[in-house]
Amino acid sequence: MADTAELTPVQPVSHLLQANAFAATATPTGVDATPAWLSQAPVFNPAQMLVQSAQPTYFGSLAAGDRSVAVVDAVAGGSSGQVPGKADAENVTDLRKALITLAMNLRDIRYVRGGRDPSTGFDCSGFVRYVFAHAIGLQLPTNSASQFLAGLKVNRADMKPGDLVFFRTHGKRNISHVGIYISEGRFIHSPATGKSVEISSLNDAYWAKRFAGAKRPEAIAQVARNG
Repeated sequence: MADTAELTPVQPVSHLLQANAFAATATPTGVDATPAWLSQAPVFNPAQMLVQSAQPTYFGSLAAGDRSVAVVDAVAGGSSGQVPGKADAENVTDLRKALITLAMNLRDIRYVRGGRDPSTGFDCSGFVRYVFAHAIGLQLPTNSASQFLAGLKVNRADMKPGDLVFFRTHGKRNISHVGIYISEGRFIHSPATGKSVEISSLNDAYWAKRFAGAKRPEAIAQVARNG
């Protein structure tokens, strides 16, 4: 369940074509996998989004390199230089929707220690890094412990879709697992050998006992504050 200490950079987005078969996967048994706010968003194919830059959200409509620029621009107050307001609030909502939609479309891809790509499989931090890099163009640190240190602390009651949730699965000292929060106590992650990307609940006894806290990547936190 622990991720590797080092991962190489994210592979080209063309690999996501191999994940397209998972885009219509069934809802995991016993879990309502689609939050209400996300079900109202336009449905899109992540492979097509990345290859053709055709996702119908603000950030997904941009080329991968431009998404990072758009995030920085939103933090700075928008391309017009005006004071952030409603548009930035909408932008951070689009950021969150893009993250969750891509993550959901990667369900059932198998866990592989050190995995960083849908063509080979994911470990926990590889999954999180891939989603953030390919949904909104943000590069996160390479493992769960460093991702925990890089984020801004979020109280459990204040968690939003796209925040990162962390766990201590190998003792009480070190962070060893990470997932992406969805809503209503649910998160999506690549859990362990023999399993695949799935949705779990923070209220499950196993995860509740090992929950270490939630963090919000700096760029998203800044956009949210400005909004």
